[in-house]
Amino acid sequence: VQLQASGGGSVQAGGSLRLSCATSGRTFSNYAMGWFRQAPGKEREFVAAVRWSAGSTYYADSVKGRFTISRDNAKNTVYLQMNSLKPEDTAVYYCATALRIITSTIRLPSSYAYWGQGTQVTVSS
Repeated sequence: VQLQASGGGSVQAGGSLRLSCATSGRTFSNYAMGWFRQAPGKEREFVAAVRWSAGSTYYADSVKGRFTISRDNAKNTVYLQMNSLKPEDTAVYYCATALRIITSTIRLPSSYAYWGQGTQVTVSS
């Protein structure tokens, strides 16, 4: 499984960005894709996830109402629409996929087996 993330950049606070993550390789029906982020000196944290078959979505409290995760089945691509960006959203954003996952662990980085290379998001005040 390969993941390719793109769409990062620099914006001012209040702006928007859309991240994309294209996947290729072997996939399974009951898998999930997630977005995580890591700021300098901090641990990697959960941002959002979607179950591919059911479309169920999950968000970190810090981004709920501002970020939207979605998927395009035909393109095997997941998106993260980020609105009302804040300086504290600045981080490297990673997409990841889990071939088997349960809801109780969907927010844990350890649940994801494959990771993209990361894309930088910088929000200035």
